[in-house]
Formats: sequence, structure tokens, C-alpha cells
Amino acid sequence: QVQLVESGGGLVKAGGSLSLSCVASGRTFIPYNMAWFRQAPGKERESVGVITWTGTTTYNTDSVKGRFTISRDNAKNTMSLQMTTLKSEDTAVYYCAASRYYSGSHASNYDYWGQGTQVTVSS
Repeated sequence: QVQLVESGGGLVKAGGSLSLSCVASGRTFIPYNMAWFRQAPGKERESVGVITWTGTTTYNTDSVKGRFTISRDNAKNTMSLQMTTLKSEDTAVYYCAASRYYSGSHASNYDYWGQGTQVTVSS
């Protein structure tokens, strides 16, 4: 079992920056692949991006490429999402997820989830 807890959400003005963290506990952080998803009101959960246990990152939402950066610190069992130049359309609940074997964009294939943290971008 892996427990995931996100933090760092909040209210930010458009054009601003915000950093989210996901701390894992329970079984070893390695070799889980980690992902960030987000879900806006009335929309399906979408994959922001994935970072494998070796540190390879893939961004699955075109609108975040160049603005968001996913990183992880295996020694601290932590994954981060650095968000810059935020837009109103980035408003969503952001979730971190973990999978031992999967590193794609389908939410249903992730085994462990955090409770989510709200990010609200005001225009």
C-alpha cells in the first residue's frame, strides 16, 4: 500500500505560479511511477503528466507543456508539480497517483491516489 498526500493548492491570479507537492508513505516510493492528474468541474479527469521512477517525464496535456514541470525526490518520497504562467483554465482539483507498472495517461490504471488539492486561478 502507498498513501499519497497532496499539498500546495490555493488561489492564485492568472499569470502567477504555484507549486504542488505529493508525499508518499507506506511501501517504498521506488519503483513507483508517479503522475499528476487534474479534474475541473463538469469535466473528466485528465492526465497532466507522468514521471517514471527513473525520472523520465511525459506531459500529456498540450496546454501545460512549457509551463508545468514535474519532478521527484526519491530520497524524500516526494513528487512536485511546478506551475507557471497559470491560466483560468488550469483551475481544477489536482491529484497525484502512483502505479508500480503503468506510466501512461489513463487514470483507471493507477493503483493509488491522493485526496486532491484545489487550484483556483482567478482572471
